[in-house]
Amino acid sequence: MEMGTPDICDKYRDLLQVAQPVFKSFGGLLRMSADVETLKIKHDNALFWEILKQPGHGRILVVDAEGDYCAVMGDRMADLAVKNGWKGLLIHGYIRDSALLKTMPLGIWALGTCPMKGHLTRPGHLSVPLRFAGLEIDLSNTLYIDEDGVLVSTDAFPEFAEYFP
Repeated sequence: MEMGTPDICDKYRDLLQVAQPVFKSFGGLLRMSADVETLKIKHDNALFWEILKQPGHGRILVVDAEGDYCAVMGDRMADLAVKNGWKGLLIHGYIRDSALLKTMPLGIWALGTCPMKGHLTRPGHLSVPLRFAGLEIDLSNTLYIDEDGVLVSTDAFPEFAEYFP
């Protein structure tokens, strides 16, 4: 029997934050769980590019792009994430090149798509607490994401590890 985020909610309700249902899956990996790194940006993905060039160590990069309607990530960045060992991305913003992203072994959840990219002119902030979609996320968190939703916890749930590659 396949287990997922509903089963985690049933067992650990009081230990979880559940995201508002605003995220869509765009990557080839349809479920994932991992520790996080956080990044806050606005209309700019220069620091985002730099972070993806670093070893991801199987983590999920959580990016708060403040929901701005321009793409902060596309296929070249996703390719970089795969090559450097990032498990996935949760983006409070938009992506582009969605047809190519679905072919990559990377979890990608975002608000939607937009063909126009942002600028490379403003600084971002790494390893900072983030607040969006009803969540408060920091470096102490583990994310569980699948077709049914996004969960945030300060605890890891090893009994679900086999269901979240």
